[in-house]
Amino acid sequence: MKLKGNTIFITGGGSGIGRGLAEALHKRGNQVIIAGRRKGTLSEVAKANPGMRWVELNIEDPASVEAVAKKLIADYPTLNVLINNAGVMQIDDVSTAVDEKLLVSTLTTNVMGPIRLTGALIEHLKRQGDAVVINNSSVLAFVPLAMTAIYSATKAALHSYTMSLRYKLKGTPVKVLEIAPPWVQTDLLGSNNEPRAMPLAEFIEETMRVLGTDAEEVLVERAKPLRNNAGPRDAAFVNQFNDMMASPK
Repeated sequence: MKLKGNTIFITGGGSGIGRGLAEALHKRGNQVIIAGRRKGTLSEVAKANPGMRWVELNIEDPASVEAVAKKLIADYPTLNVLINNAGVMQIDDVSTAVDEKLLVSTLTTNVMGPIRLTGALIEHLKRQGDAVVINNSSVLAFVPLAMTAIYSATKAALHSYTMSLRYKLKGTPVKVLEIAPPWVQTDLLGSNNEPRAMPLAEFIEETMRVLGTDAEEVLVERAKPLRNNAGPRDAAFVNQFNDMMASPK
């Protein structure tokens, strides 16, 4: 995709990968609008990046999604890039009954939210000369982490949805991309200082390089071993991966 001259809306832009992408794209001369639930955090990020804008959004609430989409179209008629980045990740145990609140929140935020928001903006994006929808999934879409089974399942669902969306939008001005991050040092599961995770700045830098190409799947090198695992014999690899993650550091 082109990396400058866009009007870009990023959900979950107040921290982690969302903030990293927002700031990197802002520096390249794009109008960036970030969204999330924490107004104070969004305001601080925008203040640190003069010219960046923000809007409060509850991605779990269909009414909030609809209202924000209408506001974006009215206030930013040149909006041409949507980045569905917002997500929640919690430890679970599917060998017993899964907590209902965790289940509903994760499914609503990680799957229904991006589908609803894309649906609310897609006709506007089709009218742009050059538009992009980017869904932020995870390598766990391809190799599930058993201790976050629901999160992993939602990312697999988002990957599937992304492929269908890409197919249905063939012949339109809208490109559909997928970012599948590896383990990155962010707030998710308190991984900010996790030595086994990829430093956020390194991830953003490499991701931006790949975004500037024609790649439909935006993969950093650390993501490729897990992304490339999918196949008829993937069960053994999944078991090895989970054994490794469950072992002491």
